[in-house]
Amino acid sequence: MPRYTVHVRGEWLAVPCKDAQLTVGWLGREAVRRYIKNKPDNGGFASVDDVHFLVRRCKGLGLLDNEDPLEVALEDNEFVEVVIEGDAMSPDFIPSQPEGVYLYSKYREPEKYIELDGDSLTTEDLVNLGKGRYKIKLTPTAEKKVQKSREVIDSIIKEKTVVYGITTGFGKFARTVIPINKLEELQLNLVRSHSSGVGKPLIPERCRMLLALRINVLAKGYSGISLETLKQVIEAFNASCLPYVPEKGTVGASGDLAPLSHLALGLTGEGKMWSPKSGWADAKYVLEAHGLKPIVLKPKEGLALINGTQMITSLGCEAVERASAIARQADIVAALTLEVLKGTTKAFDTDIHAVRPHPGQIEVAFRFRSLLDSDHHPSEIAESHRFCDRVQDAYTLRCCPQVHGVANDTIAFVKKLITTELNSATDNPMVFASRGETISGGNFHGEYPAKALDYLAIGVHELAAISERRIERLCNPSLSELPAFLVAEGGLNSGFMIAHCTAAALVSESKALCHPSSVDSLSTSAATEDHVSMGGWAARKALRVIEHVEQVLAIELLAACQGIEFLRPLRTTTPLEKVYDLVRSVVRPWIKDRFMAPDIEAAHRLLVDQQVWEVASPYIEKYRREHIPESRPVSPTAFSLESLRRKSSSIPESAEL
Repeated sequence: MPRYTVHVRGEWLAVPCKDAQLTVGWLGREAVRRYIKNKPDNGGFASVDDVHFLVRRCKGLGLLDNEDPLEVALEDNEFVEVVIEGDAMSPDFIPSQPEGVYLYSKYREPEKYIELDGDSLTTEDLVNLGKGRYKIKLTPTAEKKVQKSREVIDSIIKEKTVVYGITTGFGKFARTVIPINKLEELQLNLVRSHSSGVGKPLIPERCRMLLALRINVLAKGYSGISLETLKQVIEAFNASCLPYVPEKGTVGASGDLAPLSHLALGLTGEGKMWSPKSGWADAKYVLEAHGLKPIVLKPKEGLALINGTQMITSLGCEAVERASAIARQADIVAALTLEVLKGTTKAFDTDIHAVRPHPGQIEVAFRFRSLLDSDHHPSEIAESHRFCDRVQDAYTLRCCPQVHGVANDTIAFVKKLITTELNSATDNPMVFASRGETISGGNFHGEYPAKALDYLAIGVHELAAISERRIERLCNPSLSELPAFLVAEGGLNSGFMIAHCTAAALVSESKALCHPSSVDSLSTSAATEDHVSMGGWAARKALRVIEHVEQVLAIELLAACQGIEFLRPLRTTTPLEKVYDLVRSVVRPWIKDRFMAPDIEAAHRLLVDQQVWEVASPYIEKYRREHIPESRPVSPTAFSLESLRRKSSSIPESAEL
């Protein structure tokens, strides 16, 4: 028998339908009838006949025709909302519509799997899991380790041993022994009481990352969760049933308790949950719609689900991957600006950087050489000023290897640390099956990822700071020898005047965000948790800083391409012309003033999707093959260059580069 989950004025109602030939209008009336029946005052209505309403899908909010048959208009177990005439359209029935949820409008259930063993997850893997590209399954070895650790917990309960968090209370209540018949209630109470976060929910991609990372940690076999429960968690992940997890509330020790508790709460069928099929709804209905049962927590399992640094680390994983992407594209954007400002390539000479051999600096200088004027890629623009009297360029051009380079090295350091954290056991107490015992410790403390992400924000921010100064040089006619603000008929047109102001505003905001959150600590839990990392804020603000960097570089990319227009018919190098062509495929030249925000967003999207890198990287890698002997190791800060080289190897050697 088909069944539909219907939302009426803040309440969810399950409405079975015996006849699929019944209409959408019937479903709405039946839902309203049940709503009125449940209200002491009939919801303010004399009868169902007095109610006029519309019916719409929860997913996408599309309105339905009341005369359409249910079998045509809706799928079994679909979620809909009845909007009563006279009420506000009430989009607020979604607790807080997550930013980016539109990305899931084209969600397709993945067919491929990633096997998790708790030891080998990479930052790239976790980001791909967040994007819904893979399902999860455990390796056989991981399953055995999980079973062995659970046997230790079962033994503790059978022998009535006093162990923190299993047979005792938590935090200040660690000395309170809990009766055996209340151990399961203890775990559910823990999850409920600790679900105390506030703010917007994590967007689906980030919630998937959080859930996947917690599964990976549990797969290590030091948490004491049962294999049965862990498989239920995996089933929820594979169905993309994602609990409502507010982004604020963690102090980063004892782990990310509040967000992970919200994650666990949804899995028990309480609170809110989101899936591509349902949108936001009560967790029990979302699980039921996907054929899943709420988890019933066994002793220790609530604690196993909520104790760890996975909120900090999963957000940090996204941060480090986005930072890697924007850092390498920053070199391309800066190279294009240097061309427009008629800079020299001499500052990127190999010997200069060999005598100050920071890996990031060497790699950035190499990228500039591979993109700018050379025998390999001649530039008509460079040739036009070859015999000018300029001796050297401003620091914002000349010192790109040094400034961009340290950002690259910072990212490499943070990526290494975050990768270690991805595959670390962060519970308390830890269950050591080989020793048959549990040990209390402090692996839940988030200081490692917190410090690293504060460092990441500081390092990557400088890419925006130096980019903003290059935008100033492009817009300032006394520095660029181009029309003021890169537009004809200045005065009538303002061109890039306020786009530069936007870049300046973003850089200034990021300066405040770069203040390290991990230098702060507030004692919590009646002084039992008397030093904390504040790593949740470190991760969230690092992501904000990185987004600002992307947006500032998007503005520079647009400005540099606009500058090219005033140098025509001269052409730059082949790789930089390809970058110019890419930008012009989404943003037309600026002839007179127009609405600029969509252009900035289009350029930002090119950078976020790494299309600028994809266009230029084959030329960089071909230059590398021709200028670096095979035996010479690649810079360790060229994070994914090896993987990119494998991808670019599919480009035929005969391709016109």
